[in-house]
Amino acid sequence: MDIRKIKKLIELIDETGVAEIEIKEGEEAVRISRYGSQAPVAAAPMPTMIAPAAAAAAPVNHHQPEEAPAATEDSPLLGHTVKSPMVGTMYTSPSPDADNFVKVGQRVSVGDVLCIVEAMKMFNHIEADASGVIAARLVENGQPVEYGQPLFIIEEE
Repeated sequence: MDIRKIKKLIELIDETGVAEIEIKEGEEAVRISRYGSQAPVAAAPMPTMIAPAAAAAAPVNHHQPEEAPAATEDSPLLGHTVKSPMVGTMYTSPSPDADNFVKVGQRVSVGDVLCIVEAMKMFNHIEADASGVIAARLVENGQPVEYGQPLFIIEEE
C-alpha cells in the first residue's frame, strides 16, 4: 500500500474524529486506530498504525504489572535511560507463560536482555547498554512504543 494513501487516511481520522479505520487492497491490509489497542485517555491521542495480523499474533502476558515510580518535576528518576530503537509493541517476557526478562530492583549488565519490541512480526531483543540496577520500567507489557521512547531507567553504579 502506498505511504501517501496511509498518510491521507491518518489525516482523515484526525479531521473527522473517526476512532478506527481498516482498509484492504488485495493481500495488503492496514488498520489505523486513534487509540491503538487501548481505550481513549484524557490527553489528545495520537493516531497509530497497527497491522491486524501482527496484533492477532502478539503474545499476551498474564503477569501482574510492576509498579514503577512516576517521574515528576519535583522528583525525576535519575539514571541511564534505555530507549526504544524502533516503533512496535513492547513485551516484558519471551512468552506469555514465562517470567519477565528483568524486574525493578534487579541488577543488569551490558548486553542483558531487558524486553522484546515486536515490529513487523519480528521480535527484537532490547539489551541493556549500561550496567546497574533497574530503577523503573516505564512501559507496561503489550503496550505500543515509539522510536526513542524511554523504556527503562538503569541506576548506574
